[in-house]
Amino acid sequence: MDFEQFDKGFRDLHVASAHVDCLWTGARWTEGPVWFADMNCLLFSDIPNNRMMRFAPDPVGSDGMGTVSVFRAPSNFANGHTRDRQGRLVSCQHGTRSVTRTEWDGSITVLADAYQGRRLNAPNDVVVSSDGAVWFTDPTYGSMSDYEGFRGEIEQDARNVFRIDPQSGALEVVCDDFTQPNGLAFSPDERFLYIADSAFSHDPDFPPIVRRFAVDGKRLSGGEEFCRIDTGLPDGIRIDDEGRLWSSAFDGVHCFDTGGTLLGKVKVPEVVSNLCFGGPMRNRLYMTGTTSLYAVTLCVNGAQRP
Repeated sequence: MDFEQFDKGFRDLHVASAHVDCLWTGARWTEGPVWFADMNCLLFSDIPNNRMMRFAPDPVGSDGMGTVSVFRAPSNFANGHTRDRQGRLVSCQHGTRSVTRTEWDGSITVLADAYQGRRLNAPNDVVVSSDGAVWFTDPTYGSMSDYEGFRGEIEQDARNVFRIDPQSGALEVVCDDFTQPNGLAFSPDERFLYIADSAFSHDPDFPPIVRRFAVDGKRLSGGEEFCRIDTGLPDGIRIDDEGRLWSSAFDGVHCFDTGGTLLGKVKVPEVVSNLCFGGPMRNRLYMTGTTSLYAVTLCVNGAQRP
């Protein structure tokens, strides 16, 4: 079975006869999927191999699943990606400890690589709000060894969550009490920002939780525990158009309702690092799982924010 139900509400979110497809394998650690509807493709990272990959689905009704090619190599050990309000690719790069934007001509603009004169830790995941601000997490994973970046001194005093102002480009800390902030996602109305804490990866004493913050412009408040992962830890997270949260985990993807109740799981045979909704109707859930790219078609649609 590719689905595990914990609440009857999960029945309406998937088709029992649908199954998880393995679209491609051959990576060391996949991450950061982002859907480009205008080009009908998915970009994702293969961090240890220092490359970004491009998946193009085959036409509906064809025999194949799609094709995968190298989009960018080297990628500066890119991890998480998103698109800005103009549709440009925004990426977190471990190798340069930076957040970058790929312009339409292919050139790369550095949006942030230091705070208060000291290098960032290793930007991990990123999201852009409707006002154009770039929000990203800055844990230390990409600077802890030479496997997913370059081992080096940690210069920041904390593992912060940052916001880049869309007008001035100024970088500011919006939250500084995380152990290892990771994936982040806005609710459909942007009233809340969900942020995963994945410190459990190196210290089992830390709970594997997703926190929820109230958003007031560029300020965050609250930060209470929203949900807890029972198998592994939360890494990448996404929100559907009804506000439900979908989180990566060791056994697949876990779905929580707007109150934090676990509804069910999409079971995947590898550890899932991240996910995103894509396809023409945003109902195709793409999942990066260790060495492979997976997907399943659901009865829900990914959120489209203002």
